[in-house]
Amino acid sequence: MTRASLLLLPLALGIGFTGATHRSFFGSRPHLARHSADASGSLGHEIESAFDRVPGPEDARVAARRKIEESESTTYIAEILAEHDSSVARWPDRRTQPLTVWVQPASGIADFNKIYVEQVRQAFEEWDRLQLPVHFTFVNDSADADVHVNWVDRFSEPISGRTRWTRDDDWLITDANILLALHHIGGERLDYDAMHAIALHEIGHLLGLDHTQDTLSIMAPRVRVRELSNVDTATVRLIYALPAGPLR
Repeated sequence: MTRASLLLLPLALGIGFTGATHRSFFGSRPHLARHSADASGSLGHEIESAFDRVPGPEDARVAARRKIEESESTTYIAEILAEHDSSVARWPDRRTQPLTVWVQPASGIADFNKIYVEQVRQAFEEWDRLQLPVHFTFVNDSADADVHVNWVDRFSEPISGRTRWTRDDDWLITDANILLALHHIGGERLDYDAMHAIALHEIGHLLGLDHTQDTLSIMAPRVRVRELSNVDTATVRLIYALPAGPLR
């Protein structure tokens, strides 16, 4: 892969719905409909306490909107809400029960190397260091996983990754799949740093983030950076300080 090609890594939208149509993927609650979509540091104690005190859903939405207004200049939450009809989709709190992640350990695709697996694992660990109320742990058996990461040779469109997740009627994500390509659409192999950046982007979608026009963010549609920005971390922290569901 040439240096120039590393500067623009095309990435897929992280989500998509059935039924009410939206983006997501894994065991939803049996009494709720499923909706599929295609496409840091610690949680602030002050925010968490505020939501613990709210007496009802309407008051919670008012508090959430106030927090969004306060954080709008330092996050891309407005772009996410525009994409999701003023709603927040996220995983339920998993502090004591981490999300289990299976990364396909081997592949017969040309140019596959186990270093790619390590790059993906490191990307999950980078998000995990933000100490969100959602944590990850790796499993060796795909049947035990909430999240599956698989390899493809290339996509038929100019993207390098795709994330699909499923949410329930409460806008809580229930399961997810990530596909990562080893080659660009033209056949050029992704180098290891590029795979790490792609994985960071797709895990952002997995957590509920969407694209932003901020080109210095890992969640830009075409990735120009190789690490999470302050805006990425502020936005994901905000999402996990807000209640899931419609905020208007």
